[in-house]
Amino acid sequence: MSERHAVGVVGARGHTGAELVRLIRDHPSLELVFAGSRELAGMPVPGLNDVQYESIGPEDLAGRDLDVVILALPDGAGNPYVEVIDDESAIVDISADHRFDDNWAYGLPELFREKLKGARRVANPGCYATAAQIALAPLLEAISGVPAVFGVSGYSGAGTTPGPRNDPDRLRDNLMPYKLVGHNHERETVHYLGIPVRFIPHVHPAFRGLLVTAHIPLGRAMTAAEIEARYAEQYREEPLIEIRDTIPEMRDGTDYPGVIVGGFDTSADGQNAVVVAVEDNLLKGAAVQAIQNVNLALGLDEFEGLGPIGDH
Repeated sequence: MSERHAVGVVGARGHTGAELVRLIRDHPSLELVFAGSRELAGMPVPGLNDVQYESIGPEDLAGRDLDVVILALPDGAGNPYVEVIDDESAIVDISADHRFDDNWAYGLPELFREKLKGARRVANPGCYATAAQIALAPLLEAISGVPAVFGVSGYSGAGTTPGPRNDPDRLRDNLMPYKLVGHNHERETVHYLGIPVRFIPHVHPAFRGLLVTAHIPLGRAMTAAEIEARYAEQYREEPLIEIRDTIPEMRDGTDYPGVIVGGFDTSADGQNAVVVAVEDNLLKGAAVQAIQNVNLALGLDEFEGLGPIGDH
């Protein structure tokens, strides 16, 4: 039997935390040694008879022998934990706290894999930023102007703290625009792609799932077939990226571990392209990507523990 690596999750009660617990529980090379949640403290972790949820404060992590700590906490809450975790332990932070910190590797493996191998500090990307970058990256050298990315996500992306964006009654038969200027995932996409991007997010009544439609101005006329071929070539060896010649819908990405990209088309003059990408905001948008990063940090196969991967 292969060596099992000790992993702890802080913030295990949230939507992403629950997905992380499930993925770690079923991972052949990882062992969940604690799941932190004040609200669930003392209750058994589903599927693990010998592990209970614990109320874990920063002081409880000092000196613990852990290979990886995953922080699934709200923005701004994780630094007290980071400060006490041993330098030898890898940290994967789901929050936005370290996505612009040069001392942390940015955890989008399909674009930055080499920097993630053996990394001790990894900032997991935002869900929208993941889909937007995957949707834009193959056309970077051809873009001329500012792409506009329209995004729609299920309300689980708003977390568990009650508010308008995760209120099923408020969302029923509704589509809610929010943060129309300066969304953090827009800033993230701009920072890592190195081009200006405009992002327009919305919340949909579905619990999970995410869709972005990118309208992309081009420096020269291109055909839809030429554009699709670029995506197929760039992602041909990426098992978590599926290329379709049809338009993917939000439900196609729900419960799927990767990103589905399709809907490739151009304007009549060939100067503007459109690309659609869908994913599960809790999986490739958070927990699955975190497990990819854990695997890379530990020197494991990147896709270990993610189950069968293939066409959806």
